This record gives sequence, structure tokens and C-alpha cells, in this order.
Amino acid sequence: MAHTAPTASVLPPAPWKSLFKQHVSKMKTPQFVFSTLDVAPPGAPAPYVPRARYCIFRGFWTELLENPHSKAPRNPKVYESDLPMFTTDVRMEKVGQIFRTGAGHADKKEQTQGSGGGGPVEAVWWCEESGTQWRIKGRAFVVAKDVEGNEESSGVRTLKSEVGKRMRIVDESREKEWSWARELTAIFDAQSPVIQGSFKAPPPGQPVQAPYDSENLQLGATVSDPEDPIARQNFRVVIIVPDSVEQINLSDPATARRYRYTFDESGDTRANAGWKTEELWP
Repeated sequence: MAHTAPTASVLPPAPWKSLFKQHVSKMKTPQFVFSTLDVAPPGAPAPYVPRARYCIFRGFWTELLENPHSKAPRNPKVYESDLPMFTTDVRMEKVGQIFRTGAGHADKKEQTQGSGGGGPVEAVWWCEESGTQWRIKGRAFVVAKDVEGNEESSGVRTLKSEVGKRMRIVDESREKEWSWARELTAIFDAQSPVIQGSFKAPPPGQPVQAPYDSENLQLGATVSDPEDPIARQNFRVVIIVPDSVEQINLSDPATARRYRYTFDESGDTRANAGWKTEELWP
């Protein structure tokens, strides 16, 4: 199953994507607030509590930009998507939250170490240069090194099904050449040596007095090998599958508008699915 291809979509690009890319490209740093849900502590008045942090937008899944410094092989240009992605460390709390609130309700650490997830998330960009806020609501899926292998876990199957049906094929003749694992490695390789090295830092959130693998983990490490075993063990890509996108244009108070784009897959086939656009007061 080393090169399992997704069941790709025939949908056109999302109507919001081009302007979103334009606005984000003008930001000094394409950072956004990424919110998840976590299981509430015992006795809390609600079953879930919100958790938020800043992350760095790394582009759209399957559309990794060319990087002259990359050493790892790249996939051919076979797919496009409207799926924002970012990178994270599996040891960060957000990964477990994505799994615990997904359909599988993973509640054990070992169930959150591979690919899968599907928990509800929200991502918000404030593009000050354009006077526009973008809010994306949907589900998040995690890509790990187990994404291709001799056997597929239920998490891998869920990832490939849910993400795959939102990928658009642009070169059918090379579809069998495209690899999930190659894409994952190429995204890791596209990060700077310092960012790659951050995946070899001491355990995030652990007290500094607690013991850890000090021989292999240290602050300020740099990595130049796209297959570095320690860094790659902790490296993950998170893909957001949008169900709703809101653009709030506040650049001119006299003409301010909110646009809501909602993905509708209620048709008989994916070919009948698509985005519905509403113009709203801000």
C-alpha cells in the first residue's frame, strides 16, 4: 500500500481560496490562531473546554512551494486542494485534542501517535495589511510516518478517505506516482534547519527537573537530514478540512461585509457538492 492514491474530487477550486492566498501572502508572518476542544476536567459545567494557540500557515496540502534548498524527493504536481496545513510536534497537546474529539474518541496516548484524528477545529487569521479577518471552521487530520506501510490503521484509512475526497486531481497520467509519505517528508524538508531541530527539543510542557533523553533531545538543535530519526519521530503535518469559511472585510467601514462560504456535500455524488456563498452584514 506504499502509494495509495486518494479518491480525488472533481470540484473546482473554492471561491474563497484565491483572495485568501492573496491576503495571507501580504502578512509579515502567516500566523493564525488555531483552536481545538479538550475534554473538560471532572466537575466542569461543560463536557469540553476550548484551547487556542498561534500556529504558522504552511500552505495548502499537496501544493508545497518549490524550495531550492530541499534535498528530499518531491511528488509530481498531481493534486490541488483547499486544505490549509501546518506542522506540529506530536508531543504537543493539540495533537491529542484532535484525536480525542474526533469520531474515534481516542483516549489513550498510543492511539494518538499515528495518522488520523478528525476533531473539530477553528482557525483565524487577522490580515492587517488587507483589513480582513478569515475564519475557517472544520475538522483536522494528522499525518504521521505510518501513512504508508504494509498495513493501514483505521486512522490512516480515515485520513485518506476524508482528506482524499477534498483533493482535486490535475494530472491523472501521473496519479500512481504520488505518495503520501513522500509529501510528508518533503514538507519536513522544506522547514529551516532550526525548525527541523525544534522536533528534537526536550518534551514540551514537562518540568525541567524531570528526567528525559538528554543525549538526543536539546534546545537549539539544528537538523539537515530529512530522515533524521528523532526529529521525524515527533514531526507531524496537520491538515484542516474546511466546512465553513468566513471573510470579514473591515478595510472600509462604509462598505464592510461578511462573506460566508459553506461546503455542501449533500448531492448524490461529489460532483454535485460545492461551496455556497452568502453576503452578510459584518
